[in-house]
Amino acid sequence: MLDRARPGAYRRPMSQAEPTGVTREEPHNGGNGLKSRLNWLRAGVLGANDGIISTAGLVIGVVAATPSRGAIITAGVAGLVAGAVSMALGEYVSVSSARDTEVALIEQERAELEADPEGELQELTDAYRAKGLSDETARAVAEELTAKDAIRAHLETEFGLDENDLTNPWHAAIASAVAFTVGALLPLLAVVLAPTSASQTARIVVTGVAVLVALVVTGSVSAQFGGANRVRAVLRLVVGGALAMGVTWAIGSVLGTHVGG
Repeated sequence: MLDRARPGAYRRPMSQAEPTGVTREEPHNGGNGLKSRLNWLRAGVLGANDGIISTAGLVIGVVAATPSRGAIITAGVAGLVAGAVSMALGEYVSVSSARDTEVALIEQERAELEADPEGELQELTDAYRAKGLSDETARAVAEELTAKDAIRAHLETEFGLDENDLTNPWHAAIASAVAFTVGALLPLLAVVLAPTSASQTARIVVTGVAVLVALVVTGSVSAQFGGANRVRAVLRLVVGGALAMGVTWAIGSVLGTHVGG
């Protein structure tokens, strides 16, 4: 039988070790189910981390290059807006592609059910037999589920899809843009709200500390949602954020000395 995930390719029989279908992955974002809401939260945490790190690196690089408050604010706001738009667009395009694939799979499965209902029933039977059911039980389950909602039974068994819980590109785009903006505001405000009498070094230190604290929080939250080790998750973010700020500080210092000086 042709593999729906890769047109023109043959699919591994159900009885073999690897499962069939496109993926068993959960939808990226959108929809009304629990999986979708969790993916929203995941995307939000990632967007916030991106906003924190990228904007912190940007403003610290500018602070290291020039003490001009206007230049710092302009660069920070421009980075925030550009980053939020980029995040939203990237998520929209990515999730739209995923949704298009899901819709195509649903339509193809509908067509196959109409063209060869007996063959699809046998396919569903084979799927449940591969899960460990006896021949009789697998057939009975397949027939009962087919009678109730054939398309839903096939989508769930073969692809892990729910046609009522498809990805939503607009939800993903908005969530990413908002999360990035919230994250980016932290380092930007830390620099802007620093006393005008503060030195460049003091602004960098204040911003760096605020960013690292925020990364500890977001790292803990992401580990909680993902069930991952909290220490490792936080350590990755803190080290990555510190490295990003260190690199941009060095670049800003060099450019400020050799270009602006």
